[in-house]
Amino acid sequence: MNLGLKCLLAYLVVALPALAQSSCGTLPASISFSDAKLSSPFVFLNGTAVTTKDQFACRQAEISALFQKYELGTLPPKPQSVTGSVSGNTISVTASNGGASISFTATITPPSGVSGKYPAIIAIGGSSIPSQPGVATIAFNNDDIALQNDGTSRGIGKFFTLYGANHSAGAMIAWTWGIARIIDVLESSTTHNIDVTKLGVTGCSRNGKGAFIAAAFEPRIALGLVQESGSGGAGCWRISKAMLQAGTSTQDAVEIVGENVWFSPNFNQYVNNLPALPFDHHMLAALVAPRGLLIIENDGIDWLGPQSVWGCQTTGAKNYQALGISDSMGISMVGNHAHCSMPSSQNGDVAAFVNRFLKGQSGINTNIMHTDGANNAGFVPANWVTWTVPTLSGDSLPPVATSSTAASGSSTVIPTTPATTATLPPVTTTAPVPAPQQTKYGQCGGNGWTGPTVCQSGSTCKAVSPPYYSQCL
Repeated sequence: MNLGLKCLLAYLVVALPALAQSSCGTLPASISFSDAKLSSPFVFLNGTAVTTKDQFACRQAEISALFQKYELGTLPPKPQSVTGSVSGNTISVTASNGGASISFTATITPPSGVSGKYPAIIAIGGSSIPSQPGVATIAFNNDDIALQNDGTSRGIGKFFTLYGANHSAGAMIAWTWGIARIIDVLESSTTHNIDVTKLGVTGCSRNGKGAFIAAAFEPRIALGLVQESGSGGAGCWRISKAMLQAGTSTQDAVEIVGENVWFSPNFNQYVNNLPALPFDHHMLAALVAPRGLLIIENDGIDWLGPQSVWGCQTTGAKNYQALGISDSMGISMVGNHAHCSMPSSQNGDVAAFVNRFLKGQSGINTNIMHTDGANNAGFVPANWVTWTVPTLSGDSLPPVATSSTAASGSSTVIPTTPATTATLPPVTTTAPVPAPQQTKYGQCGGNGWTGPTVCQSGSTCKAVSPPYYSQCL
């Protein structure tokens, strides 16, 4: 798509401070886009092809701006004041901006038998992957920052106390902001043994979506471990829609914006017109590159859109291929197990990425790209990808700049767009069963399900793909 010389010049006017070797520009005020397939991450909106790593860094900035403007909401820069401490196993954060102030905490579970510095994995809403030897876990209560109960949760949480209930951010970009503030405190504190250069992030299901967004938009994250995130995470909107139209009961964009507040209200205008959306989720991988990324998926649950995830992220892996670092991104897709209950066959895949990107071990094989789904989970690349992968020239790629790491008051390529208003229908829930049974986000029902059918206190068993799949939400 060619927006003409005027837009080309606009891209060259404003320098992106964090990309000193490149000049990147702002998005045009409005765009006209139409592509029913997965568009190329190697072509700017103005039609200019990306041929160098410097140019790809600018394309990353453009993709970041597009996601924030049209899907996720704006990620604010570091607020005017961030203070905090690490005392024992508690990280305390206080952030102040524009006269408002909030405080929150995160809890460290240190590894046993380790002296000196060690890496850590930030677990959004808890971790569903096995604990890793020598690696700490930081439990992040994302609901405290931005609530995600249902469609009535819009604008509720400490992020919105600071920035206002009408801020354009969906819950996931607010969680990313919260993770960034935890890292700020870890960087400024000397009373802990966490190696802040070796941080990972993980989450499963809805929190897996959040883990992908956090890895994409917080460049201080060295490794993203994205578990069973499905549509709105590792799945591509366009492919999920095609699955639904072909008769597979899977989550799509229309359902997801009615179910919860993970995305900005700005996204609502696109859910029934996906070809007009100037990106899809294969471009999230472009924002994580060149850092480590492992997509952990379950091809046995249609609601997660296994064809969409496999197709989306094998396409996303082409970003790493173009940079000459294909083994820095992996996909591990195994079925026949409960949601967020990772089978032992995937343990080695997780350990390989942790050992390489968080422990710094050399000689680790991270060439991981496999699914046990028949015929590559049904994905036919020729139906979705019509472009070729360039070999990008130049030096190694710097981390993509986001407004999260910009100093307060500095210039940024990310436009601030006023939040639109949207009234989303509440989700009907039933009273939670008091006896602890299935954990939150675990499977609790569906055809052939023989496991627990009631949920621990605080979550409720809901049919998300009737009659095939129910989940504790």
